[in-house]
Amino acid sequence: LRITLAVGLAIPAMILLRAVHPPAGAVAMTAAMNPEPIQELGFGFALAPVAVGTMLLVALAMVYARLTGRHYPLRPFDQKNPHGTTDPPAPERLGLSEDELADILDRYRQSLNLGVEDLARLIGAAELQAAGHRTGNLTTADIMSRNLVTVEPDTPLNLVADLFRRHGFTALPVVQQNDKFLGVIFQLHLIRRAGEDAFRLDRGFGAAMARLLDRGRKTPIRAGEIMAAAVPRATPTTPVAALLPLMADGACDAVPVLVRGRIVGIVTRTDLIAVLARQSLAPPQ
Repeated sequence: LRITLAVGLAIPAMILLRAVHPPAGAVAMTAAMNPEPIQELGFGFALAPVAVGTMLLVALAMVYARLTGRHYPLRPFDQKNPHGTTDPPAPERLGLSEDELADILDRYRQSLNLGVEDLARLIGAAELQAAGHRTGNLTTADIMSRNLVTVEPDTPLNLVADLFRRHGFTALPVVQQNDKFLGVIFQLHLIRRAGEDAFRLDRGFGAAMARLLDRGRKTPIRAGEIMAAAVPRATPTTPVAALLPLMADGACDAVPVLVRGRIVGIVTRTDLIAVLARQSLAPPQ
């Protein structure tokens, strides 16, 4: 009877706390099956081994999640997006409210296995996958820009700014001889560096930007100092569909296309939008 009561009370307690965990039922059963040692330990049993073991499991879960790219503990549904606004991340803007997503989970009796935030991410990923089907067999070689405007790592930032202004680009590849790819410099890098200088030198942003791009500066800041080297990359045979998740969340504006370390093209978010627009207007096969 005590085993039945222990497990029977543990389950509804976990449900109420939204912390359903099968080993917790096993702990309750173990305590009911061997009450004498538990009585000797008293409330110390709740601290060791239960609390200590739980903390170790959670710590291991967090390490594993970090290594595998998962979110643990789960993000709340209304967590702010990376840009600091109240909108959810772009892939999770589903047109469904938190209550509607929770209702879907309840309808299929999955509320104990899946959180609202995870469901939103799954639906968003499915929509991106479906959008990828619209691109068919297109590869990056079909849509990339080939006549590239590039800079070298020692190019002064005033020349980089001139290229941004002249061509209307938001990103410029940084290369060495023979088009060996080193990284990408974005307009955002100029803005960020000027903001850092303004804070460090206690100046206005405009004055800091003018100083950063001053042609007469004795030691100009160069492209290689502020470029991003760890950026997503593709090859000419990479499916266009594979680029959608990389650019959907706004973290990446352009993906360089490389062959053996040499840049042969670049795909921007504008290129992807143009492809999806053409495919959506194409008559059904």
